[in-house]
Amino acid sequence: RLNERALCDLLGVSRTPLREAFRVLAAEGLVQIEPNRGAQVVALSEANIREAFEVIGGLEAMSCRFACERATDVEIAEIRALTYEMMASHARHDLPTYFRVNREIHERISLAAHNSLLKQLYDAQNARIQNLRFVSNENRQKWDLAMREHIEMAEALAARDADRLAAIMRQHLQRKCDAALKSRSETIDTQHM
Repeated sequence: RLNERALCDLLGVSRTPLREAFRVLAAEGLVQIEPNRGAQVVALSEANIREAFEVIGGLEAMSCRFACERATDVEIAEIRALTYEMMASHARHDLPTYFRVNREIHERISLAAHNSLLKQLYDAQNARIQNLRFVSNENRQKWDLAMREHIEMAEALAARDADRLAAIMRQHLQRKCDAALKSRSETIDTQHM
């Protein structure tokens, strides 16, 4: 449940803009508004998580294909540079920077597809599961694997190999889905003990 008074104080806003923000978040499926009870964060079920990752996987695979066809050489060079920055943060065990750069890489691939409707759909779906995408990086072996997949993605994009890039992206997101489902299951098991 979201405490309106505490959020207003924290953000320094009145209830009117906060309630409008809640309505926007409700329209995006991120919060649920109950009359006379306020807003609460939507808890995603196992099916919700699985479906969301299937959709985002399809959207990102499509973005990968279009990016291989349509990205400028500058866009590809920028994504490669971000991948090197990500590698450096990985080597330093700097998870916050890694997360930020990771998110930016996925965002840049989506932009490099040069399809505004695809980008809009990606943004809407990604907002629902953004925090779940990074659960697997809490385990060092899985984090190392995710880093290797990003290196392979940058190489496939540079080679403009759409099939390879789309396949790597789908596999990458399936691993993220599996990790999110495992984490959810462990959280539920812990709560029931």
